[in-house]
Amino acid sequence: MIIAPSLLAADHAEFGKGAIRATQAGADWLHLDIMDGHFVPNISFGPQVVKAIRPLVKNIFFDVHLMCSKPEILLEPFAKAGANQMIIHVELGERVEPLIWKLRQLGIKVGLAVNPPTAIAEVEPFLDKIDMLLVMTVNPGFGGQSFIHECLPKIQQADEWRREKKLKYRLEVDGGINNDTVAECARAGADTFVAGTSLFGQRSLKTAIAKMRKIAHANDPALADLKLNLS
Repeated sequence: MIIAPSLLAADHAEFGKGAIRATQAGADWLHLDIMDGHFVPNISFGPQVVKAIRPLVKNIFFDVHLMCSKPEILLEPFAKAGANQMIIHVELGERVEPLIWKLRQLGIKVGLAVNPPTAIAEVEPFLDKIDMLLVMTVNPGFGGQSFIHECLPKIQQADEWRREKKLKYRLEVDGGINNDTVAECARAGADTFVAGTSLFGQRSLKTAIAKMRKIAHANDPALADLKLNLS
């Protein structure tokens, strides 16, 4: 189970300190939300900020989520800035496959995201070409939103496809993730959890990350099956 705090929930005046805090608290990944004001109704930060943060936290995995109308102009700058993985959106339609291959050429892991209103079937043609599938559990653009429970069947379907097709993509969820919803998502098959305000809003980020990871593990269906087989 991977816990990926979303840097957007940290103090905007001190992103570097937020990244260090998350790393020292035991985060597995750092999730970086990139918003352009067009694809989503908000603006966050660009590759220069990521480049500035990277030397402060040299070893943590940078999970860069491109909520952008023209990600093709951002792939190389973010790769140079230190991204390990970039997530593009299936809603980009016919541009998805060329973007996947461009990321491969850059040596970057590929994530594909699907928004709540979009049918999960839209991602199926790309499942053998990606490293991670992100099921958005809120409509992207702003932090602190409530979890959309109607997205749970999408997670279940994505996990079912992964097992049926014998694929190894990670299954990430993002939006309204807290200690209650992380359990629901883990039971549905998710293994990677992005959380913002529910982590950065706690006095002890280390304790919050450890607790969320423990809850996710406890609700891992694979572990439940193992316990059942051993009993």
